[in-house]
Amino acid sequence: MKPRAKILIIAGSDSSGGAGIQADIKTVTALGGYAMTAVTAVTAQNTTGVNSIVSINPIEIEKQILYTCKDIRPDAIKIGMLHSSLVINSVCKSLKKLNIKNVILDPVMFAKGGARLIDESAIMNLKKKLIKKVLLLTPNIPEAEVLTGIKINSTDDMKKAAKILIRFGVKNVLLKGGHKKSKIIKDVLLNKKEFNIFQNRKVKSINTHGTGCTLSSSIATFLSCGKPLKKSCELGIKYVNQAIRNNVNYGKGHGPINHLNSIKIEKKFL
Repeated sequence: MKPRAKILIIAGSDSSGGAGIQADIKTVTALGGYAMTAVTAVTAQNTTGVNSIVSINPIEIEKQILYTCKDIRPDAIKIGMLHSSLVINSVCKSLKKLNIKNVILDPVMFAKGGARLIDESAIMNLKKKLIKKVLLLTPNIPEAEVLTGIKINSTDDMKKAAKILIRFGVKNVLLKGGHKKSKIIKDVLLNKKEFNIFQNRKVKSINTHGTGCTLSSSIATFLSCGKPLKKSCELGIKYVNQAIRNNVNYGKGHGPINHLNSIKIEKKFL
């Protein structure tokens, strides 16, 4: 099988393999894409939490991005963990040079166990500089609350928060509703002209580590293959739900989802 599209992933590493750049690579590959990477940080973590974070020099991050793209130009870029203002400045500078249309930003702020992965100055820099450079922003409810400063308790609140994010300059917002305690999960997709809600029954599982990384990477992959944004979001949400439903139950905490749910492996290889 020949990869259908090329995706550059700019994100932090997760040593446990469930989230971060490892989840991104698995997602892109499982959906038939070719994954390239620029590592922003190295974490020591497992399903129970984050032990440590080591930053990559922003100059080296920029080199990873530009040198990779100089040889293989991506069809889409997915951005994940950016933990400092210097890193965000480096990524903004790189995006300006590359001029890639399909850029998806997952504003990673907290690990599944609750550890904070970004500082306050970086959040301000993300709002002022980076958001306006991307096609799609994919925050969850806690991230949207931090970015907008409002409390989100309902679908109307989600729509209100998404409108505020649009005013920051981003073209489209997919606000994920998975943190709400309800049987039906509603994800809100909004831009200046259109408003859509994706409704799905919540899958009961503690194994949801890396769902945000996986969703943004799957959307980037579908988008880079030529699918419209709304359809890419719909297919990405479906892929993540199936990955949660087919969980592998690894670890003692919030385990990973099954990124291989889209692949049928022949018995002779098992």
